[in-house]
Amino acid sequence: MGKEMNKALEEKLMTLAEARQAKNDPSHDFQHIRRVFFIAKKIGESEKADMDVIVPAALFHDTVVYEKGSPKSKYETEESAAATGTILQGLEEYPKEKIARVEECIRECSFTKGLKPSSRESAVLQDADLLESTGAISIIRTFSSGGQMNRPFYSALDPFRENTEPNVKDSGLDLFYVRLLKARDRMHTDYAKHIAERRTEFLNDFLKELKMELDEAGVTPDKRTTL
Repeated sequence: MGKEMNKALEEKLMTLAEARQAKNDPSHDFQHIRRVFFIAKKIGESEKADMDVIVPAALFHDTVVYEKGSPKSKYETEESAAATGTILQGLEEYPKEKIARVEECIRECSFTKGLKPSSRESAVLQDADLLESTGAISIIRTFSSGGQMNRPFYSALDPFRENTEPNVKDSGLDLFYVRLLKARDRMHTDYAKHIAERRTEFLNDFLKELKMELDEAGVTPDKRTTL
């Protein structure tokens, strides 16, 4: 088994994380943090990872979040890592020799950057966060974010990108082809791979049903409409 974290410290970190977390972004609110935290602990247990690293990395991996579409978004992981380091430095009971490892996990936790994890703990955090990018919850998050940026649900000309390249700036559905359906292949641990396989099957079932519904609604090459 990996090293467990002191319960009192874990609860203190959770309280601090909730107080800091974004309140105006449902895709990155504290419920997102709780889900990643819970699954990261499960994966971490299966991988015998160090929970002193996993717990704060999961709780603060998105502690800096900018508005959707902001050019500053590319700095979120670096800034979240730095902020987490400062928080942990201020906690007398947290082992200071592990702070750099926590910061490293957070810096490497980015789908867009696609960085290779440099440690077992980093692989665990990447997988836990990646699981938010596939399955039912990923659909909810995708269209929540799309709504915030006023993007249409799908491309009127080619909803399922059968003849054109996907572009996440065009529609919410495009993210399926750029991220949601690819998350499964980026998992590192057996625990996460097993879950991702089931969730990806659900995504494909969703797309099949959506295609039937759009066909029924006349969304075809001959009758192009949009929501």
